[in-house]
Amino acid sequence: MNNIHKKIGIIGGGQLGQMMILEAKKMGFYITVLDPTLNCPAHSIVDEHIVADFDDEKAIRLLAEKSDVITYEFEHINSKVLKELEKECKKVYPTAKSLEIIQNKLEQKKLLKHNQIPVPEFMEVNSIDDITNAGKIYGFPFMLKSCTGGYDGKGNYLINDSNSFNTGFKALGGGKLKLMAEKYFPFIMEISVLACRGTDGDIKVYPVAENIHKDSILDKTKVPANISDLTAKNAMVLAKRVMEVFEGVGMFCVEMFVSANGDVAVNEVAPRPHNSGHYTIEACVTSQFEQHIRAVSELPLGDPTLVRPVVMRNILGEGNEGKAVVYGADECLKINGVTLHIYGKEKSKPKRKMGHITAVADTLEQAEKNADMAKNVIKICGNNT
Repeated sequence: MNNIHKKIGIIGGGQLGQMMILEAKKMGFYITVLDPTLNCPAHSIVDEHIVADFDDEKAIRLLAEKSDVITYEFEHINSKVLKELEKECKKVYPTAKSLEIIQNKLEQKKLLKHNQIPVPEFMEVNSIDDITNAGKIYGFPFMLKSCTGGYDGKGNYLINDSNSFNTGFKALGGGKLKLMAEKYFPFIMEISVLACRGTDGDIKVYPVAENIHKDSILDKTKVPANISDLTAKNAMVLAKRVMEVFEGVGMFCVEMFVSANGDVAVNEVAPRPHNSGHYTIEACVTSQFEQHIRAVSELPLGDPTLVRPVVMRNILGEGNEGKAVVYGADECLKINGVTLHIYGKEKSKPKRKMGHITAVADTLEQAEKNADMAKNVIKICGNNT
């Protein structure tokens, strides 16, 4: 079959699915998306939309019938049915096996450690006694994490002292969820490296991105990261090794910590395009979204080279929950090198990701200045009237 005529099924019609589709349509692919929200960001640009829950096995099988290959825009989906589909000779990329491991942070860390990938020290905890023991071993602070389901800081609890044992345990389900404790890594910077693997084993690695979070949500990404050449090289080599461990096909994001002496440790792995990779649309030869579509459709991978320094700022919902209204787009787009992405979500909620800004310039300093100016004039709020 001519790869360019393949039908691609995407589980998830949010902004990541939307941006995948925009790249896929440039190359003429037929796209079906599965998402429970009728007017999700992907709805207006997709060929077919199956409106169903993400764990609806019947709907996922319908998506498989309509597609030559299935991919997904986030991890919290039914990996069991995807494994069954693979046994029935359906193509799923990234593979259901890699998804199933990554869905469980404990199993993810075990696999990375087994393959000599540097990660913070960790242990499984199932009770207050286990958490107390973790405090004795790791000291304070240390992280308590739910093994499944967390994102944007949800599912994490920082244990600062012994008084936090009970509150942390209760905050993360009080025994209903499997938990892990993780030694606090004394990082001075959070970085991420995007990497993509083709079905032929070819791996392309993007430059290192420096990430700044607010309230555990990504606020700003700067590329290139302000780290030494040696640390950058080590991080990119580490990302490639992670791709080899998971034998993944498609885009992966490897989130890492950098210590004061330049050591790097892997925090988490995401088997999909990532928020911290949005900068690639304007700043790289091949965006992460085009790269992902190339990989899952078994096309040759593109050039990940950074063309110009870049800064990305997330736009989160402000004010009340309600119908999304955009303010300040005119002022934002007057600024040189700025591109505005609005995801088209019908409802704005405080701290919900509603869009992002990218600013490219000849220097990183100028890109950051322009991105910050743009962020100060753009707002997305909920209107209840």
